[in-house]
Amino acid sequence: MRILVTGAAGFIASHVADRFLSLGHDVAVVDNLSTGRRENVASGARLVEGDIASPEVAAFIGDFKPEIVDHHAAHADVRQSVADPLHDAQTNVLGTIGLLQASAAAGVRKFIFVSSGGAIYGDPTTVPCTEDTIPQPVSPYAASKEAGEVYVKTFSRIYGMDYTILRYPNVYGPRQHPYTEEGQVVSLFARLMLEHKQPTIFGDGEQERDFVYVGDIVEANALALEHGSGGTFNIGWGVGVTVNDLARRLKAITGYEGEIGYAPARPGEVLRIALDATRARLDLGWQPRTPLDQGLRNVVEWVAEERANGSGQ
Repeated sequence: MRILVTGAAGFIASHVADRFLSLGHDVAVVDNLSTGRRENVASGARLVEGDIASPEVAAFIGDFKPEIVDHHAAHADVRQSVADPLHDAQTNVLGTIGLLQASAAAGVRKFIFVSSGGAIYGDPTTVPCTEDTIPQPVSPYAASKEAGEVYVKTFSRIYGMDYTILRYPNVYGPRQHPYTEEGQVVSLFARLMLEHKQPTIFGDGEQERDFVYVGDIVEANALALEHGSGGTFNIGWGVGVTVNDLARRLKAITGYEGEIGYAPARPGEVLRIALDATRARLDLGWQPRTPLDQGLRNVVEWVAEERANGSGQ
């Protein structure tokens, strides 16, 4: 199949593109390289550098005529979305609309949309959340992801384009940039601990997240190529892990003997979230397989290798 993957110079989507290529698909990548790294782009994939809603990208989609569009590209910084919601919406809402429009015009068969189960449910009263839990965004980023879901369904009704929506949890793994804070707590803490520097937890550390290893996320995308027609799916373990517990596990793996710092909680962040993935198990045939400690060890090894090779910001 011909597959277009957006954002595949970045963390998660680069792994997804790798998997699609290994399955023998013809893969093209769209990325503006604002946060992604050119070296993450899979060997054998065509890279189109540009914004997802640009005329150049639309023209490429018209020429390439992908059967599948797997849309990962997004502005994913919760704090920045609070500070500048207009910029967030320009990328996550208008960008998604532009990509949908180009996809419909090119006759794309299916649109896989990456949403954020870790954000759109807000602070639910019952955890884990199912797909029937009513979204209550507490950040413009989360609101933009919910809006993206609505537009995907709307374009499907207008143009008959199939779709699958994947609501991600907190994803971690190799290639997660270890020099930025937003959404990168595992790799950031791993780097700081390996450098014997103090990591900082924002809030009291008892906030809970559903951490899923990137390899398991890749599997969900691979299954979505042929399954999950017209469906929305939580991807998660269904169990929250506190940031304090995460830090303790990383201390044990890295051998860090220092203290953990604490700072005031940041606006727009949820307190407790976990995602019930029963529907994904039944309809996609997906379930998480990588235990947290094994995944954390993989990240620590990758960060250590990056440091040894002199890779930096």
